[in-house]
Amino acid sequence: MNLNCHPEDPERSEWGRRTLRFANMTRALTLIAALLFLSSTYAAPRPPVPHRPVPVIDCFGDSITAGYGVDPGKSYPDDLQADLDLRGYTYRIVNSGISGNTTKDGVDRLLEILRLHPAIVIVEFGGNDGLRGLPITDTRRNLNTIVSTLLQAGSKVILAGITLPPNYGADYVRDFNETFTLVATQNHVPVIPNIYLHVYAVPNAIQDDGVHPTAKGARLVADQFLPLLKPFLQK
Repeated sequence: MNLNCHPEDPERSEWGRRTLRFANMTRALTLIAALLFLSSTYAAPRPPVPHRPVPVIDCFGDSITAGYGVDPGKSYPDDLQADLDLRGYTYRIVNSGISGNTTKDGVDRLLEILRLHPAIVIVEFGGNDGLRGLPITDTRRNLNTIVSTLLQAGSKVILAGITLPPNYGADYVRDFNETFTLVATQNHVPVIPNIYLHVYAVPNAIQDDGVHPTAKGARLVADQFLPLLKPFLQK
């Protein structure tokens, strides 16, 4: 028999139960407050803002577009990129010029250009067709295919033309020169019938080969495209 055991004091027992309940309630309130603080501090991350791709302007052509004979960064597409950047337009110029290309080569490369989903395409082909004396009907058909395909894909198109030396014969040169305006009219696109019209007369604007622009000439070519581009551009 344990002589040290005393009967439980009812008041002391009740006080203990109240103390325990108060402690439990305090812990519960503390936990709730902590959870509320954490929920306000560490809110669920917002979904990222969708990235808007920079629209492409593709310069699609031959050696004039490629920048044959000039230093890197001195072709007319490079000048156009600098012009757009300076004016606050967010576009990416892609130089898709390949030296020696004919209009037939342009048709063959259409899928490559369509993969870029360009907003605008400057089409500059035909010079090599004329220099090789290819049939005018083929050149017109190929240019029409290039322009109409790009339009159907949703791109805006600017057509760039050129002329030939007079020794190719008056009839051939006349029909060649008319090609660019005819194709542009059929497809309702803006055109520069001869991008060299105001270039040949400028000293040091054409290379010694008499065909390709110098860096100075490329700058003059770019200046002609900018007014035609502006109606298509968005900031």
